[in-house]
Amino acid sequence: MTTREESMSKLTKLTSAVAAAGVGLAMLATPIVAQANEVHIKVQAVLGTQTTEVKMLRDFMDDVTALTGGDVTFEVLPAGAVVGVKETLDAVDAGLVDGGFAWTHYWSGKHPAAMLFGSPVAGAGVGIDNIAFVSWFQFGGGKELYDRLWDEMNLNVKGFMLQPVGPEALGWFKEPINSMEDFRKYRFRTPPGLPGQTYKDIGVASVAMGGGDILPALEKGTIDAAEWCCPKPDMDFGFHKVLKHYYLQGLHQVVVNADMYLNKDVYNSLTDHQKKAFEVAANAALMKGMSARIYDNGKALHELTTKHGVILQDTPADYFPAYMNAANALLEKNSAENEFFAEVWQSQKDFARIAVPFWSGAQSSNAQLGMAYANSLK
Repeated sequence: MTTREESMSKLTKLTSAVAAAGVGLAMLATPIVAQANEVHIKVQAVLGTQTTEVKMLRDFMDDVTALTGGDVTFEVLPAGAVVGVKETLDAVDAGLVDGGFAWTHYWSGKHPAAMLFGSPVAGAGVGIDNIAFVSWFQFGGGKELYDRLWDEMNLNVKGFMLQPVGPEALGWFKEPINSMEDFRKYRFRTPPGLPGQTYKDIGVASVAMGGGDILPALEKGTIDAAEWCCPKPDMDFGFHKVLKHYYLQGLHQVVVNADMYLNKDVYNSLTDHQKKAFEVAANAALMKGMSARIYDNGKALHELTTKHGVILQDTPADYFPAYMNAANALLEKNSAENEFFAEVWQSQKDFARIAVPFWSGAQSSNAQLGMAYANSLK
């Protein structure tokens, strides 16, 4: 079956599912157009509508609405409102919903290069953090490659990178881990895809599951260690109620990005001014996302350690070379197997060759100063 035939098959299945649910396709398949330049866009998220990520998405949408003088408005639909989470991108492609919101690496099963945009494992193996990623994305050729990603998937989609997150914490443990030998004793919740596979390759019992399933799995003993993101989201999920040893330094998702997708027919129906509003608001969202996360995570970490008995620990030294070596091996393997993956990774490496020596060198003194100050607060 060809890729286009697969897409048509998915469209048929999705259409049947929506019809069975009694949802009017005429209302969902296209934006509501009151006048030639007034558009109402419905976006289904892969999360609940009260999550931090969706609140930040709404901030982006408010900016677009303001920049277009109210001509472009939005409605956010929660996960599962029209189609299941895993079908979100296909629904956007098919026009069942105008837009979707997820993390880019959710679609690694459709194309492995999605991981390089959504969560480049171990900083793409070259030390790219979230700030450096945005630099590559905006000035190092990343955005042009990102726009091509959807064509590589043969999807009728326009993407907007909105929320850089990271670095993610290594995770939560019942007892301190002093070495990789200790680490390998745990059944550890990890992300899917290359980050999780890298853990398996270094001997960690890696278990992938959704964020809402982690705490119940910890309480039942299905897993006994976990990672999700950073102090604020981790605290929201309540991991500190079960586990008290928290390790901030991890390599599996130094960068994580969330993005919004528009059906390309919807995007093409916008005026040039409206398209520019999306671009300007998306650039603003990148900066807002990074700056908000620093403060929100700082407040959450302070609460975790001062009110909930969480103990911060340093990640074992032998974790870093073990994970980095395994991650690079997987990156090399995927590069050899997929031409576009190789092109994107090469672009990141070319960028890193120029930018990372400066950025890491300049940041090292700030990191030492920051740690000295943090230690003085203990």
